[in-house]
Amino acid sequence: MLPPRDPDQRIKARGADTRPAGRYEQQVRTREADDWDIAEDQSLLRTEVTVERPRSIITRNTSPDISFDRSINPYRGCEHGCIYCYARPTHAWLGLSPGLDFETRITAKPDAADLLARELARPSYRPAPIALGTNTDPYQPVEKRLAIMPGILRVLRDWNHPVTLVTRGQTVLRDLDLWAELAARDQASVGVSITTLDADLARTLEPRAPAPATRLRMIRDLSRAGVPVRVMVAPVIPVLTEPEIEAILTAAREAGATTATMIPLRLPHEVAPLFRDWLERHRPGMAAHVMNRVQDMRGGRDNDPRFGHRFRGEGLHAQLAQQRFRLARTRLGYRTGGPALDCSRFGPPPKAGDQLSLF
Repeated sequence: MLPPRDPDQRIKARGADTRPAGRYEQQVRTREADDWDIAEDQSLLRTEVTVERPRSIITRNTSPDISFDRSINPYRGCEHGCIYCYARPTHAWLGLSPGLDFETRITAKPDAADLLARELARPSYRPAPIALGTNTDPYQPVEKRLAIMPGILRVLRDWNHPVTLVTRGQTVLRDLDLWAELAARDQASVGVSITTLDADLARTLEPRAPAPATRLRMIRDLSRAGVPVRVMVAPVIPVLTEPEIEAILTAAREAGATTATMIPLRLPHEVAPLFRDWLERHRPGMAAHVMNRVQDMRGGRDNDPRFGHRFRGEGLHAQLAQQRFRLARTRLGYRTGGPALDCSRFGPPPKAGDQLSLF
């Protein structure tokens, strides 16, 4: 259950509307109207950034559902505020709320580039593509000010290390020269997530993410610079955004995307009640219909965490959506697989005084 909300209070430009306690908390806090001016509450919604100094930056995984075994996340939490974000529950590990805290209390890792260079230099390190943007968006709004990503990309460039990215943040275009340089060596690809082409829906569903038209421009600018771009039709929300599958694929293909993937909506842990609350606030007339369809493709539950199922769903409606996606992808001329990234040139950058190779 989410804490009760004062009906007169309006949270602006945020996806969540409450701060429900994380699943590890022993106490639950509720918000009550006290007749004071809400300006004080509104002032608490400004984004707070805390610096983290980890001892390592590369995270490893062995999930059979995921195509990469290592990733880097320069931030914890994400200011984009997408209400459906599967990463929201990770804020509970910090003792923070997966609701408003996830999008207003961000942790940054400014030493990420130095840590990365140190880890790549270890004699035991073996190269494989590093995935960026797997848990939160590295190009979320705060990145424009903190600029952690350029340092990471320069280290990867200097070491000839392949990298992939998932983003919806337009600040990626600030680093277009670095992405183009890596792509020219067959060492980079970028995925741009598009949930809907409806700007009004996107404004409430993903309140601080770039508008759909901006994301199409990102695809266009990246592809023109020679960077392979994958459009990610994700998440596909039954009833709400599912009718747009073909339209999103068409618009992205025209913008220059060469590959495409689709992932149905996932609602792990605290995300399910947050998403239900969002539906009641913004789409009350279709809330029951949406959740019935979600449960239909998740075995009667809000979420199905089983490997092999969580990224595909099951049942008739999930199969029909996948079939529509595959037919549209083929008709529009998308490739079925992404580019093979080159690991063969990985090695330390030359130092001053080193003799250069003739080849």
